[in-house]
Amino acid sequence: MSSLLVIDGLHKRFGERVLLDIDRVEIAAASATVLTGANGSGKSTLLRILCGLERAQTRSVVFAGKPVSLSPYPAVLRDALVYVHQHPVMFSISVEANVGYGLAVRGIDKAEIARRVGAAMEWAGITHLRGTRARHWSGGEKQRVALARARILQPALLLLDEPTANLDGPAREQVLALIPALVAEGRSVIMACHDRDLINLPGVRRMKLKDGRLAARDAAMD
Repeated sequence: MSSLLVIDGLHKRFGERVLLDIDRVEIAAASATVLTGANGSGKSTLLRILCGLERAQTRSVVFAGKPVSLSPYPAVLRDALVYVHQHPVMFSISVEANVGYGLAVRGIDKAEIARRVGAAMEWAGITHLRGTRARHWSGGEKQRVALARARILQPALLLLDEPTANLDGPAREQVLALIPALVAEGRSVIMACHDRDLINLPGVRRMKLKDGRLAARDAAMD
């Protein structure tokens, strides 16, 4: 399996405190990875570094086989990576406009946006929300809207911060089912989480942050 993203020598400080001291981050193409660790271990910080929202020192970064830099953050990564926050912002507009927001910002033709939005809503199982606004949506529906809004941009890598947090029952199961679907499309997914069902999804690689260090873990390990 080929590597999509490889970062060597990633370091992040907060003042005098060394938060991250990672020898190597390697993400395979078309793969799912869970990032675990205690609260405050730096999981969200690492995701934010990967998507350019925070800075860190790196020795080398290679994306899709080509060397890049995280600072300044390159256009190739802005186009290829999408970050979905634990509490995604929902705009006070229709669900269709929420899902298609990123395409509109990129100047895509309105007819093409409508076509892609319809397909994305079908994929995420949110067609029943047509014409409604965020105040009417449940937590699970908001997460699926956020995933549809991310997927519609056709990213190579999705960064999901606690995608099933505060969800239970059918809402959680519906979000869980979308993760293998993303990988089946050829996308890579990194999920910062504590959810045992996400961690135990078939074929999911595990990485654990502890004391600023990152260790890959075999799927059979706890």
